[in-house]
Amino acid sequence: MTFLDSKLQLSNWIPSEQVRPESLTGPVKDARGADWSGLVIGSIDLCGALLCRVDLRGSDLSACSLEGADLRLALYDSNTTFPEEFEIRSTGAVGPGARLNGSFLNGADLRGMDLRGANLMGAYLSGSDLSGCLLDQVRLVGADLRHAVLRGAQCCGARFGGCQLDFADFRGANLSDASLDGAESIKGADFSLTSGLQEQCELLLSRPYEELDCWNPLTRKTTRDSLESIE
Repeated sequence: MTFLDSKLQLSNWIPSEQVRPESLTGPVKDARGADWSGLVIGSIDLCGALLCRVDLRGSDLSACSLEGADLRLALYDSNTTFPEEFEIRSTGAVGPGARLNGSFLNGADLRGMDLRGANLMGAYLSGSDLSGCLLDQVRLVGADLRHAVLRGAQCCGARFGGCQLDFADFRGANLSDASLDGAESIKGADFSLTSGLQEQCELLLSRPYEELDCWNPLTRKTTRDSLESIE
């Protein structure tokens, strides 16, 4: 390839985040990080395409070919449609019913995601933003949620056994029937304005003082103060 050819190719280059479905042609189909939410994509060959982190919420991919596509961390919801018999839940994509055991989601922006029915056992979610997420009945056993943000999240019946919750921000979350008593640590976590946690408060307040009296520099409260405020 000559210098002139290389320069010409670069002038036609489009970042993967801006790639539209209809422009995916050639041997390398790269749309990593693109926003395809709400699109009717039509009959497009996406076999082997790089679709990591693509936002597919509300999209119609029912006519697409998706064999071998890399969908890790792609976002989908209950309104996303896929081809018949295509199993999205085991692809590494994030959405309702996703099988994400042990997945690395550190620092992920998952605000407002519907994760009901997902399996997040042992997932790495430290520093992730789960504000407003639907996490009802989700299994988070053994997950790393240190410094995670769960403000306003719906966590009814969620299981936090063995979780690391250091400095997690649960302010305003719904924790009705959630199980936090088996958490590995709640050091510096803030439970201010949560609902459904009253019955577990006494048990949580019996945890070691190293956890309860730790100051959260973000919310400017200790874990003890946040728990006592909801009694």
